[in-house]
Amino acid sequence: MTSILNADLHCHSVVSDGTLTPEALAARAKANGVVLWALTDHDEIGGQQRAATAAKALGLHYLTGVEISVTFIGQTVHIVGLGFDPENPALQLGLSQTRGGRGQRARDMSAGLAKAGIHGAYEGALKFAGNHDLISRTHFARFLVESCVCKDTNEVFRKYLTEGKPGFVEHRWASLKDAVTWITQAGGVAVIAHPARYKFTANQEFALFTEFKGHGGQGVEVVTGSHTPAEYLTYADTAREFGLVASRGSDFHSPDESHTELGTLPHLPGNVTPVWELLAQRIQYAAVTSLGADAAAGH
Repeated sequence: MTSILNADLHCHSVVSDGTLTPEALAARAKANGVVLWALTDHDEIGGQQRAATAAKALGLHYLTGVEISVTFIGQTVHIVGLGFDPENPALQLGLSQTRGGRGQRARDMSAGLAKAGIHGAYEGALKFAGNHDLISRTHFARFLVESCVCKDTNEVFRKYLTEGKPGFVEHRWASLKDAVTWITQAGGVAVIAHPARYKFTANQEFALFTEFKGHGGQGVEVVTGSHTPAEYLTYADTAREFGLVASRGSDFHSPDESHTELGTLPHLPGNVTPVWELLAQRIQYAAVTSLGADAAAGH
């Protein structure tokens, strides 16, 4: 296998905060030339069987995926898990516990928005949540856009849903150790998602990577939808510094909201080890083609 592979290992469906079904995402990935795909819904693996079945039918190679919310130094960090056994009991229990706090947080967010004169936000956000257990800020943002409070979801987050704004409610998620342990003990690889998005100092970021590696984390997203070309190179260097494999994923949520389309990212830099090299035995191969042949053809 090679780093020259159209792998998209980070996207979201209606099972968490995306707007497309797992089947529609699989079709979109296939249409955009993706060879290796993973659905990584937030704290939820309920869409995995649907995604794997759709991928196989379309001739896509598939890795199981999830994106786990973690609290680290007072900030929310996301850890992607790839290639794990979705039937693992400890992983299932951990994800269930992580999802459990979202309902009260959503009600508290709605109360804060009501004080700012925006009423009915909880009920409005629920309309956009395909899975009510996973109601999130994104669903509130879509409601505020629908209600013409803001013109787009970026404006909603800026004015209402970030720290210090009326609808922001801090939530304590899983610990970094827990998330990495759940993934690795289920046979998967833990990956730090979109590291450039976090507002850490250089020392705090070093601490994140050091602790992550110490708990058994093995990867970092180098090429992802929110990174700039300069950040691709920065986190390729970080991957080599910490001995981590590199992942690639659009973080696609919606045709109307996402800046980066499924399968359209540049390839990983050539001086990193791709995450799929660690997961060759975990890839659910499509019936017709081999991953090696697709990679060699430059697809």
